[in-house]
Amino acid sequence: MRQARREWWNSLGKQVFRLTGVMVIVVLMAILGMLLWNTAAFFLEISPVDFITGTQWDPSSSDAQYGILPLLVSTCLVTLGAMIIAIPIGIGTAAFLSEYAGSRLRNILKPIIEMLAAIPSVTIGFLGIVFLGPEIAQMTGQSNGLNALNGAILLAIMALPTIVTIAEDAIQGVPQSYKEASYGVGANRWETLTKITIPAAAPGILAAVMLGVGRAIGETMTVLMATGNVSAFPKGFFHSVKTITATIAIEMGEVPYQTTHYYALFAIATVLFAMTLVVNLIGEHFVNKFRKYQAA
Repeated sequence: MRQARREWWNSLGKQVFRLTGVMVIVVLMAILGMLLWNTAAFFLEISPVDFITGTQWDPSSSDAQYGILPLLVSTCLVTLGAMIIAIPIGIGTAAFLSEYAGSRLRNILKPIIEMLAAIPSVTIGFLGIVFLGPEIAQMTGQSNGLNALNGAILLAIMALPTIVTIAEDAIQGVPQSYKEASYGVGANRWETLTKITIPAAAPGILAAVMLGVGRAIGETMTVLMATGNVSAFPKGFFHSVKTITATIAIEMGEVPYQTTHYYALFAIATVLFAMTLVVNLIGEHFVNKFRKYQAA
């Protein structure tokens, strides 16, 4: 009797997990279908070539312009700046925690780093406006510090927990025999780390970087508050920019329903969906490669 009841619960658990997996796929396909349906309605009115290559985004004027290129370049610029900051800090922190920090220090630092992911993005954006923005303005001599650099620094902070956690797991996963062999031929700890451990952990570290990029690309509130939201073509890190996520957040609440502008927002959301999908697929590829490496 007890065995039959246990088998019944096991069967029920399998069915529940299978159902939730199917529901996730159905929801994802529904979101993708909605995006593509509304994007198709937009492209019935605006040429896809003009949409991708246009250098002006001004849907509210009498001569409406729906060029996504400034938004696309702004998104890539802020993400690039964030990764320039976050990658060396994240990998360096992961290497320190894994190879140099004692267990006591690691147990203190790692939870603190991981808690950065729990800070609401609106709080980080507020700090960018109140503290970081005025400092950037003072250093550059500008009227305000709401620009691409401000957004990049804040996104770097938000991406760090992902990069540090996954990169540290990758470094920890390198077999101890590799390090012992390196020490055996006379290499010191730094040489072993840079020439043996990090190259061996490269797939996992690349996965950490790609997932960090995905985290930065999809962020909304922080860049909405900290980058100035100017739709002009960006000229550098010290100029105000407007990202794809910020554009959707600002304009979707006030745009008339089923207008060209309304459909245009779905079109740029589809572009953002495609960007994040590609980044996450690349990250998943390296994660799987790292798992196979660990299994071997």
